[in-house]
Amino acid sequence: MSYPQDPYGQQQPQSYGPPSGGYPQQPYPQQPGYGYGYGQPMPMQNQDQGMAVAAMICSIVGLVACGGILSIVGLVLGHIAYAKAKRGEAGGQGMALAAIIIGWVVVGLLLIGVIILVIAGIATDWDFD
Repeated sequence: MSYPQDPYGQQQPQSYGPPSGGYPQQPYPQQPGYGYGYGQPMPMQNQDQGMAVAAMICSIVGLVACGGILSIVGLVLGHIAYAKAKRGEAGGQGMALAAIIIGWVVVGLLLIGVIILVIAGIATDWDFD
């Protein structure tokens, strides 16, 4: 026995579940992070640490080699990178601070070396023969 077609032309009820694959076609929206309202974009974190890395490398290489002159370059780069990190323009604030500290330590050691050299020169009447 066969059933007649719907005489009133009504459509069959549609299923509102997931498609036949079992997974939804549209991804679910991302949940906002803590402290941000729904629909507000989260701020992008700029992690440009290139100048802080360069400052740290220059400060360390200046400490180990080059007589400390390269540490002055690391000191200047460290101050610039630290200022950028404080303004939120770049990352690496801790690395920049470490480069500044190492740079000032090396500059201090250079000044102590120059003072010792001057004292030794005065004590020997600048006659190093």
